[in-house]
Amino acid sequence: MKIALYTRKPNPEASAFLAGRLQNRGIETQVISGSEPCVFGEQYDALISIGGDGTLLSSVHLLGNSTIPVLGVNFGHLGFLTSADREDVEQLADCLKNGDYNVETRTLLRVETSSGTGNVPEFVLNEIYLHRPLENALMRVRVYVDGQYLANYIGDGLIVATPTGSTAYSLSCGGPILTPDSGSLVITPIGAHTLTLRPIVLSDKVKISLLPDDTCGELTLGTDSSSHTVKGGEEISICRHIHSLRLIRLPGHNFFSALRHKLLWGAKSQ
Repeated sequence: MKIALYTRKPNPEASAFLAGRLQNRGIETQVISGSEPCVFGEQYDALISIGGDGTLLSSVHLLGNSTIPVLGVNFGHLGFLTSADREDVEQLADCLKNGDYNVETRTLLRVETSSGTGNVPEFVLNEIYLHRPLENALMRVRVYVDGQYLANYIGDGLIVATPTGSTAYSLSCGGPILTPDSGSLVITPIGAHTLTLRPIVLSDKVKISLLPDDTCGELTLGTDSSSHTVKGGEEISICRHIHSLRLIRLPGHNFFSALRHKLLWGAKSQ
């Protein structure tokens, strides 16, 4: 068994800590940092993301269309997507050695701009959002679903989130939480100009088109943890990617346990 250990920035202490536990169980490891170019084939049985959710998000772009499953170990803060913390490493190593884990399939998005510029990542796990610069007037963007006009959103911005991303930026803007297997996407307005513009849940089989008004000037197009610049009048097309992310969950760790432990659902009030 061979496992890649991935960090966005070199972290020799964390990498060595995890590698030692895995190697004690006869598992071969290779450390890869975000600064190193790497093309993933199927030479690894799994990839372990060492850090927080941001590190796991960046590993999506590293893997591309590979079917290698990913396991997140939280050495960061919230770590909603991660399946283990530092104190769980011994259990993690045993589970990987014995094949005692589950693999969840997570939706990825594909985004394209009509200009074809901006170096937009091909694989998006959490969300795609449009946001106006702080000094600009309200953003106006027409939204189409499978070519049918939905609405003209006016406000600070707009988010299109996957079920995975429904607990991230979209949630902070009042969007609903979607279960990973719901087969849904959610459009959530950011600072809507009118209260009647509410989040809407759609099938993930649709194509969503965002068409910001020509008067918007330059806008920020965000994809997970990266950002790019697009201009008013430029169409942004969003659909479910043909590939998916395979996310490893250890025994006792699942979406609902993450809600309880990371978002404190059911916690007693003081």
